[in-house]
Amino acid sequence: MSKTVELHMNLNGEDVRVDIEPADTLAEVLRERLGLTGTKIGCGEGMCGACTVLVDGTPVNSCIYAALKAAGRHVQTVEGLSQDGKLHRLQRAFLEQGAVQCGYCTPGLLLTAAALLRDNPHPTEPEIRAAISGNLCRCTGYTKIVAAIQAASRSGPRSGS
Repeated sequence: MSKTVELHMNLNGEDVRVDIEPADTLAEVLRERLGLTGTKIGCGEGMCGACTVLVDGTPVNSCIYAALKAAGRHVQTVEGLSQDGKLHRLQRAFLEQGAVQCGYCTPGLLLTAAALLRDNPHPTEPEIRAAISGNLCRCTGYTKIVAAIQAASRSGPRSGS
């Protein structure tokens, strides 16, 4: 076992410090050390997007992202989307549009969509499909996911969402 190091980052709006192994991935730290199991590990190779989190607002595959690269950065997980007990507009839209089936891919899709809507508040369907192309879903066929993102874009940003 190698010597642990302290990782300091802003996680879902709060400063955290956690001891990690230098070789840990961000997904491992989030899930195993911090108990944030919304971040899924599907393939472990950065191909499926189930592990997507936002680092300084950019979607990253946390299963291949070295945890030490998150030092001093802002990391957002699906647990950080809702605010004050209120669902984020994307979470509401996914529920209302029936965009969730097994749910395994949903956290990564939500975070990818949140980054998209932040940068492009009213994306077209092709822009949505391009943005979520790195997030694999085996259940839905993407139609309801796209509809949910479109619905969220029409609802506009709200306080805390």
